[in-house]
Amino acid sequence: MLNKEEIKSIIPQREPFLMIDEVEEYVPGECCIAYKNVDENEWYFKGHFPGNPIMPGVLITESLAQAGAVAILSMEENKGKNALFGGINNMKFKKMVVPGDRLKLEVKIIKRKGPIGIGEAVATVNKQIVAKGELTFAVI
Repeated sequence: MLNKEEIKSIIPQREPFLMIDEVEEYVPGECCIAYKNVDENEWYFKGHFPGNPIMPGVLITESLAQAGAVAILSMEENKGKNALFGGINNMKFKKMVVPGDRLKLEVKIIKRKGPIGIGEAVATVNKQIVAKGELTFAVI
């Protein structure tokens, strides 16, 4: 289990854009299971949407990407580097994510060639899929 400070030692994102709170498990270069505790005081709820707060799909995707970055950037040869989006494929959003939800973020790296790779990403709340798709990344 990694806490926020340990996560920050692997990936470069910082508050308010650090979108994962803890890592349950990870295998460098292979996979990561992380969590985002969706709090009613999140900065994006002020405008998305007043009176009906819903976590934006793009931020669910970013949360998944950060979980994938833990898997990739924890590899010895990638320490101190950054992982950027190369693409987002077949991302589907199945359910809304709202304050109080605990978002489980699972990313499995399915392909790597040089600095480019692809991760299968699934976000769930209470074992129900809220989003899933493929994330392409480039390590720089």
